[in-house]
Amino acid sequence: MQTKIQKLTVFAGLMTLCMLCLSVSGQTGNVNAETESSAKKAVKQGLDWLKSKQKEDGSWSNPGYPAMTALGLWAFTLSDYPDKADICAKAAKFVAGFAQKDGGIYKPATEGRGSGGLSTYNTAICMTALHYYDPKKYVQIILKAREFVAGSQLEGDSPGEGGFGYERPGNSQQDRADLSNTAWVLMSMRATQELEDMRPSGDKKVDVDWVAAMKFISKLQDQDKSDSENYGGFGYAATGERGGTKVGKEGTVKLRGFGSMTYAGLESMIYAQLDRNDPRVTSALQWAARHWSVDENPGMGLKGLFYYYTIMAKALQLAGGDSIPSVKGDPIPWKKQLIEKLTQLQAKDGSWVNQDGQFWESDPVLVTSYAILVLQKCRAN
Repeated sequence: MQTKIQKLTVFAGLMTLCMLCLSVSGQTGNVNAETESSAKKAVKQGLDWLKSKQKEDGSWSNPGYPAMTALGLWAFTLSDYPDKADICAKAAKFVAGFAQKDGGIYKPATEGRGSGGLSTYNTAICMTALHYYDPKKYVQIILKAREFVAGSQLEGDSPGEGGFGYERPGNSQQDRADLSNTAWVLMSMRATQELEDMRPSGDKKVDVDWVAAMKFISKLQDQDKSDSENYGGFGYAATGERGGTKVGKEGTVKLRGFGSMTYAGLESMIYAQLDRNDPRVTSALQWAARHWSVDENPGMGLKGLFYYYTIMAKALQLAGGDSIPSVKGDPIPWKKQLIEKLTQLQAKDGSWVNQDGQFWESDPVLVTSYAILVLQKCRAN
């Protein structure tokens, strides 16, 4: 019997075949043996480096943010690394140790943002990593985390209604939502949804309001068909934060779409199971093709570059296929291009880091975890 996740994967594959018109054989953009070999080598070197940086308590990087360790756990879990059993066990124990009475998996902030907090963000990533590692062992923590995350969805009459922010509403100075956190949450809830069947008989099953989430997401997309250059792109937040705003052809103020958020929007729509012919889905893919780049995060330059790679790989793997149609010429071999770019950017010691340190990308642990996860997505069929 198929699980809900397997059904979602089948849906995504059908969407790709029908919507993108890729060949059944998938010959365009295939990752050849040489590219596959270089990806495998880069992953091994990256994991070697991460292993050398794991602390005695199982953590990586800033211990105030368990998501940083969860990303490393996630990378090792998906690998065939020879020593991963002990590495993962220590990391998972560290992450699970942050489970709070309210169900979240985070360290409460004590001295401002630098010492903890970001409860929704941390919980979404941690519950996903624990699920991929050992869902049976951590089922109770994950089920409580689902309750916490579902309770983090903004309600009421506000620009963020239906979306998710870094913190649970009421626990921060300003309740706000953004597409990045919303995408992480929707991923975590869809990835772990099969565990709802393990709740005690009679207990109410938990989920987010997917309809409200899609209303929020849709507000962040440029849906002006007359603006052929920007049509389909996504911004970060209704306030214009990060990406900023621009004036449309009719003088209206619109969000400025950029690369990482457009892929976050695409990923979120697939998780929300939108129809494959929905114009919001097709226009996002068209935007991605028009602004294709592995050299920068389109619209943001080097800012958040490795996060961009990560969201891109997650979204396009969900969509299926080794390539996406180009606006002109041959299809874009996204897997091949990402592998080639990441192997070029890898340092001699096996790590990665972004020369633009914004959004924490000066931290080689975070960036190396991102890069390994991207390469693993590119190697997956």
